[in-house]
Amino acid sequence: MTFPDITPELKAAMPQLRGRLLANQSLAELTWFRVGGPAQVLFTPADEDDLGYFLKHLPAELPVYVVGVGSNLIVRDGGLPGVVIRLAPRAFGETSAADDIVTAGAAALDKRVAETAAAANIGGMEFFFGIPGTVGGALRMNAGANGGETKDVLIEATGIGRDGTRHTFGNADMKFVYRNSGVDPSIIFTSARFRGKISDPEAIRARMTEVQTHRETAQPIREKTGGSTFKNPPGNSAWKLIDAAGCRGLTIGGAQVSEMHCNFLINTGNATGHDIETLGETVRERVKQTSGIELHWEIKRIGIEQK
Repeated sequence: MTFPDITPELKAAMPQLRGRLLANQSLAELTWFRVGGPAQVLFTPADEDDLGYFLKHLPAELPVYVVGVGSNLIVRDGGLPGVVIRLAPRAFGETSAADDIVTAGAAALDKRVAETAAAANIGGMEFFFGIPGTVGGALRMNAGANGGETKDVLIEATGIGRDGTRHTFGNADMKFVYRNSGVDPSIIFTSARFRGKISDPEAIRARMTEVQTHRETAQPIREKTGGSTFKNPPGNSAWKLIDAAGCRGLTIGGAQVSEMHCNFLINTGNATGHDIETLGETVRERVKQTSGIELHWEIKRIGIEQK
């Protein structure tokens, strides 16, 4: 599927734009599942000012999506009309530490935040070492693992609104809940500041090793996957409910429920976005039938469905 090329009109309306605009750019290679159709426009801003300029001059009727490293994302096979914005690590991926504070761009890997903190003997951020995403995604979904969550360490986040203006959000302003935040979805996060506490470097490294060992032994991290598929219901574990419903190893097309950890879906090689999403919905139905509990997606699903 291809969309009308609107990049010439956008460039004409934004003569001072410094970032890169690409028409009908495939998104499959930008996601861990390696599935999905094209973006009508893929924009990579040069820096925060360039992002603000672009959003300020972008026609209001065009939808906007943000994609990080695509670790928690299903792009549907019909692709995405409108604009997909991807913050490049070179412009938005810097991390630094001073005293007990780590500053990070939204495109920085969560793992990099943990490493930067550890190098400065800052504890409390080891859990980031087990999250395969970026800071921007962590802010949006209150990412967490191994007993820690983004809300536990965030001081403030910075983002750009759809009108191109810059906003700063304190921890309370983020309105964090389990695997989500209450900030206007149109805000595109660009950076964040986190506070930990000065700790014993050996204890920090030991904790990071523990986090990594857990990932390698309990999760199919070598597969084409999207991380945890469903949120854990209150007082329960999604994987236990999925296992009890007989879904471990279940396949639809090229998509499979992981044998190793059944809250992970994997692309065995030739899955489509439709295969993966249909498998997930099938799992939800079976869990509801066997336990009465309704699982909710943790993975984000965007785009046009194309069967």
